[in-house]
Amino acid sequence: MKNKFLIEMQSRGYLHQCTNFTQLEETANKKPITGYIGFDCTASSLHVGSLLQLMILKLMQKHGHRPVVLLGGGTTLIGDPSGKDSTRKILTEKNIKTNINSIKKVFKKVLNTKNKKTKPIFVNNSNWLTKLNYINFLREIGRHFTINKMLTFDSVKLRLDREQSLSYMEFNYMILQAYDFYQLYKLKNCVLQIGGSDQWGNIVNGVDLIRRILKKESYGLTTPLITLASGAKMGKTEKGAIWLNEDLLKPYDYWQFWRNTDDRDVKKFLYFFTEIKTNDIDEIVEKKSINEQKIILANEATKILHGELASKKAERTARQTFDKGGAGKDLPEIEVKSEEVKKGINILDFLSNNKILSSKSEARRAIQNKGLKINNELLLDEKKILNLNDFKMNVLKISFGKKKHYLVKII
Repeated sequence: MKNKFLIEMQSRGYLHQCTNFTQLEETANKKPITGYIGFDCTASSLHVGSLLQLMILKLMQKHGHRPVVLLGGGTTLIGDPSGKDSTRKILTEKNIKTNINSIKKVFKKVLNTKNKKTKPIFVNNSNWLTKLNYINFLREIGRHFTINKMLTFDSVKLRLDREQSLSYMEFNYMILQAYDFYQLYKLKNCVLQIGGSDQWGNIVNGVDLIRRILKKESYGLTTPLITLASGAKMGKTEKGAIWLNEDLLKPYDYWQFWRNTDDRDVKKFLYFFTEIKTNDIDEIVEKKSINEQKIILANEATKILHGELASKKAERTARQTFDKGGAGKDLPEIEVKSEEVKKGINILDFLSNNKILSSKSEARRAIQNKGLKINNELLLDEKKILNLNDFKMNVLKISFGKKKHYLVKII
């Protein structure tokens, strides 16, 4: 293999499948290529499960290629059935437009938008999908798809095998995604589509459609499904998704997510979610302790999303909190009204209502097991009532175990 982009894709573990690897390499060796990744707009932010795709777009830019970010304003109106057990919630066009504007912020932070040759091209597939004439679409595009083949793809087959309903609306999704690739080939000379391994069938459809209608060659790449050593889903915690937008998850919490990585996943994540050279990663894993490796992972991953200043600040806060037992100015904050504090707040209610622990019974067990501290002092009374005397300059620190710390502020 001679193409630097594809070499690094492979060395970092990003490569899973390719429709025609040899031909793609030859094409990429001749001149810079344009490739796209599509993103659903079902929420106001992407979560860390989409981070691998962002890293690949960033890698394309590094090697002189141009990424296209397809924001699925049209396909989100339908909903991708891939990997889903049930129909997605139907969103309004207004909801989707709001989500798109919010999601764009992350791309503009992570990707280089200044280099004219490689800056990302943002497209919204509602520009062409919402203007389709149904009869014409069936005649020109639909005739290239067979039901027999569509039924073999995992996104359809798995739902039917489980005897779970699949709407005709969702069944059409793979045709729309193939049409997106076809449109991007025509409009942007986009020759490559990249997606997760669950998108393989949809991507192959697009390559076939371009070949049938335009008599041109295009290519598809998929990335491996990220499986965690613990068996949990990437980016899901007991408190919910690890969002990429700062207004939904503060840089410190994001840093802590990476710092708390399972020991068995650290090496893989250093390859996936940092820009450290692969040779240097091997040296880090060989010479550094597992805790040092986790701090490097947290620093580098946070730097990519939030910048170096935020990354250093998060590490400093963590050291103040864990190593020195301090309050840590940038810890997650919970606000309480002064009237509530004056009345007195039941500690079990407070812990469960603010999702520090999932329920009052779990909070009670944590206190009984000596796992909770208030202002760095062990909490032993499960009937404790928080009042003004517990706050120092209107701030109180609650700690659960060694890794969860919160500042409670009176407003």
